[in-house]
Amino acid sequence: MRIAVLSDIHSNLAALNAVRDDLPSVDEIWVLGDIVGYGPQPNEVIQGLQQLGARSVLGNHDGAAIGTVDPNDFNPDAKTAVEWTATQLDPNARTYLASLPEVRVSGDLTAVHGSPREPVWEYITSPAVAAANLGSFRTWLCLFGHTHVPAIFRATDGRVEPVAARAGDPVRLDARRALINPGSVGQPRDGIPESAYAVLDDREATVEFRRVEYDIGQTQRLMHSAGLPPRLAERLAWGR
Repeated sequence: MRIAVLSDIHSNLAALNAVRDDLPSVDEIWVLGDIVGYGPQPNEVIQGLQQLGARSVLGNHDGAAIGTVDPNDFNPDAKTAVEWTATQLDPNARTYLASLPEVRVSGDLTAVHGSPREPVWEYITSPAVAAANLGSFRTWLCLFGHTHVPAIFRATDGRVEPVAARAGDPVRLDARRALINPGSVGQPRDGIPESAYAVLDDREATVEFRRVEYDIGQTQRLMHSAGLPPRLAERLAWGR
């Protein structure tokens, strides 16, 4: 099975559409949370995911937008944006977000936003944190987001090591357990402003990171028109 793995779209419809147009042939699309927040088009992004038949999990911004996560834990810009998002959600979007699980397990895959042991909030940013999470999922792979940075952490004989990967070059996963972050569709933070996602092939045991250009200016203009914090629009061009 080939699965497109998306995360952290953050109400950025232009970015989602660019990824949709770039998708190779896949059997399923999984989304690792933070569908909304930061960006200007939450309802349209949710409609787009519904049209794609995506299987999603809940992120912290999604929960904050529907009142199940406290936005007071956010930084000021993020809080302002998620409070704006909450006022914009239509009934379909609100119902969709409320239906999302924090953890999704299917076959050899576990999907979360943050981490297996703290699905909504924890950031997996190092081999040590990845290793500490190995006991919190039982599957071959764990797919996670939240950091907005593509990453692979692979477990070997109880040790966890990062795996170097370049966009467009499939990485062989073998039989070893691993945690994979596809990066962010709507707000990349690895210094590259292009949308990031991944394609997982469980039959070939490979994952391929992909990058896609999108119309950043279009999203920025919509953010300015909506009165969202200027820095949130500006950072899209920096990839930070």
